[in-house]
Amino acid sequence: MTEPSADGRLTRLTDICLALREAERQFVGQHARFLARDKTFAYYLNDHHGDGIVAVCCKAPVGMSAVLIDSDPARFYRPAYLGARGWVSLRLDLDEIDWGEVSDLVTESYRLTAPKRLAAQVTQPSA
Repeated sequence: MTEPSADGRLTRLTDICLALREAERQFVGQHARFLARDKTFAYYLNDHHGDGIVAVCCKAPVGMSAVLIDSDPARFYRPAYLGARGWVSLRLDLDEIDWGEVSDLVTESYRLTAPKRLAAQVTQPSA
């Protein structure tokens, strides 16, 4: 598919994701997904279903998505379709982005999603 228009947020997210072992990026319309051996661990969502939001969507540990959303609903939200499966989205279209936080979310999602041997090679994100 055609690559979404150049966006610094996507570039930065891509750098974070592709630093993980055997990670790949695929484009799906204006979105991108990041995989490790055909297992998706993150999505870059750009105006998903016309919501006007740019975000990263990641799998979170059991119960953590609700904690994140409750703690800061202006930045975190339950994504369509995946939210019921424990995924959470972090907005990337706000004035300030904490890229360390993005990296921690992506890394934890990778650890939860990637094949066990790959996931075991990644250190746990800082708390």
